[in-house]
Amino acid sequence: MKVTFKLFASLAEHLPPEAAGSNAVQIDIAPQATIADIIVPFNLPMKLVHLVLINGVYVAPEDRASRTLKEGDVLAIWPPIAGG
Repeated sequence: MKVTFKLFASLAEHLPPEAAGSNAVQIDIAPQATIADIIVPFNLPMKLVHLVLINGVYVAPEDRASRTLKEGDVLAIWPPIAGG
């Protein structure tokens, strides 16, 4: 099934080149794939996987290993961001 995978800030460099500018790719995942399963092939440093949203809804760290997605979902991930 297809979902949209978005990475922001410094994590965007882990996406394929065709994602430049949009920070998003369409990916095919298995129906039982969890958030943790989806991010492994992208080699994201887990300490930088900070804010995780599915369709704009926050997913707590303790739920990421078991939370699955549905066809058409959007998974978006941000690293910790400091600012002032």
